[in-house]
Amino acid sequence: MKSGKYRKIFLAFAITFICVFSFSTLMAEELSIPKVGISITNAKSPKDVAATVQIFLLLTILTLAPAILMLMTCFPRIVIVLSFLRQALGSQQIPPNQILIGLALFMTFFIMKPVGQEIYDKAWKPYVDDKQTMEKSVDEAVKPVRKFMFKQTREKDLALFIFLSKTARPKNQDDVPTTVLIPAFIISELKTAFTVGFLIYVPFLIIDMVVASTLMSMGMMMLPPVMISLPFKILLFILVDGWHLIARALIVSFS
Repeated sequence: MKSGKYRKIFLAFAITFICVFSFSTLMAEELSIPKVGISITNAKSPKDVAATVQIFLLLTILTLAPAILMLMTCFPRIVIVLSFLRQALGSQQIPPNQILIGLALFMTFFIMKPVGQEIYDKAWKPYVDDKQTMEKSVDEAVKPVRKFMFKQTREKDLALFIFLSKTARPKNQDDVPTTVLIPAFIISELKTAFTVGFLIYVPFLIIDMVVASTLMSMGMMMLPPVMISLPFKILLFILVDGWHLIARALIVSFS
C-alpha cells in the first residue's frame, strides 16, 4: 500500500517537473528578451535630432528654468515689492503666496514678452528652419537678455564684479562676461526692489503710528494697534486703487 502511494506521489512529481521544464523551454524559445540600445550620431540638420534627445534637452532646460526666471528677468523685483506691500498692509497671508507668485509670474511674462519675441525671431526660428547653426542661435538668444540686464544694472554694481573677477576693463558691453553681468544685475534688482518697498511702506507706517499714539492717549494700552490700523490701511489702499498703481509703477520701472 505504501509503495503504491509513494509511486503515485513520485509519478505526480515527475509529471509536474516535466510540464514546468517544457513550459520554461518553450517560453525561452518564443519569448526572448530584446536588447535595447541607444546610438547617437552627428545630426546634419535640426530635423535629424532624435526625439529622445530633444526630450532630454527640454528636461534640462526645465530644471534650469527656475534659476533663469529668478536671476535673469524682472521677477525678483516684482515679487519682492509685492511681499513688501503685503507686509506693510499687515494682512498676514492675504493675498496668499500662490496669488502673489502667480501675479509676479504673469507680470514677468508681460514685461519680458518683447525679449522672448526677439529670441524667437532671431534665434529659435532660424535654427529650426536650418538657416543658422546652434552656436549662432545661442549667441543670438543671449543678446536680448543681456541687453535687458544691462538696462537695469547699475554701473557701480557692474564695476564691482568686474573688479572682483580680476578681468580686464571692458571697452564696451560686448566685452562684459555674462557670468559677471548676472550677479551685478541681481544686486541691482535687489536694491531697486528694496527702494520701492520702502516707499510703499512709509504711508502705512504713518497710519500705524497715528493709531498707536491715539490709542495710547486714550489709555487703551491692551488693544493691539494693528487690529485697529488694518481696516484703515486696507481702506486707504482701496481708495487710491493701490493694485493699479503698484502694477503701473512696476511695469513702467522697466521701460
